[in-house]
Amino acid sequence: MKLIVLFAIFVFSHSTFAQKIKLATIVPKGTSWAKTLKKMTKEIKKKTDGKVKFKIYYGGGQGDEPDVLRKTKIGQLHGGIFTGKTLGEIFSDVRAIELPFNFYHDDKKAMNAIEKNTKYFNENIKKKGFENLGFYGIGKVYVVSTKKVENITQMKGIKMWAWEGDPIIEAMMNSLGLVSIPLALPDVLTSLSTNMIESAYAPPLGILALQWQSKVKYLINFPTAYTIGALLISNKRWKKIKPEHQKIVREVSAKYVSEANKLAIKDNADAIKQLKSLGISFVEFSKEDLAKAEEIRKDVIAKVKGKILSQRIIKSIEESR
Repeated sequence: MKLIVLFAIFVFSHSTFAQKIKLATIVPKGTSWAKTLKKMTKEIKKKTDGKVKFKIYYGGGQGDEPDVLRKTKIGQLHGGIFTGKTLGEIFSDVRAIELPFNFYHDDKKAMNAIEKNTKYFNENIKKKGFENLGFYGIGKVYVVSTKKVENITQMKGIKMWAWEGDPIIEAMMNSLGLVSIPLALPDVLTSLSTNMIESAYAPPLGILALQWQSKVKYLINFPTAYTIGALLISNKRWKKIKPEHQKIVREVSAKYVSEANKLAIKDNADAIKQLKSLGISFVEFSKEDLAKAEEIRKDVIAKVKGKILSQRIIKSIEESR
């Protein structure tokens, strides 16, 4: 009888009080990013004696990022890795890092700007119902196209994919004279095939992971922006984790987010080489276009200042450039 009671206590303590965190990401399995997540979850499980376990759905298995955010809000999931537009829906000022032609030329400056504003971002992300376990520097964003575009002026009229309801991208496309075609991310590949869209944008690693290189012919070798992501857990689930285990989760997450950020720089550089080897033509823009890009950046800021982005964050970002 005593043995049965002890066994029952053991089972109860190792199952009832174990917190299982269900996260989702569009990141495919096999990528460096996914590998760091796998190592992170394994280490957290070990250091918490199995009291905190992560279940991660890779490769868009739970849908596009807006789907993951919706499922998190209703409790089907507990969070995920959110980027761009979806991260901006949680707290719009985060998108200031991704303003077009802002940090396109300098990964280090972009990451310094994130670090400078992390406390401010996290405080507001928390108010929106999420705990941020770390910001990812995903990398410089490039435009790929089925048509050759040799300068900024020629971009006018090009049909470009955009995540529906993305105010930053909408402002940029308006300033460039592009035709915005809102689509879910998984639909981009097919739409490039059918000529529904003629161009799309992503970091080099993303272009390969999403297989866009099989449908496009050109890459504009002039990054339009620097994009970021964040590993978020809903506050409701976070609060169920014991404080001593929260500390472990924070420390281990920070370790592997940092590792992923270092790998992203190398992986994107390798992806650029691979795109070239696959026959994608790289189009170079002139110095005159670089000057035009700066004017477009200012025009976009004028469109979103005080509406999408606060004056506080714009001032901070300007100082970081």
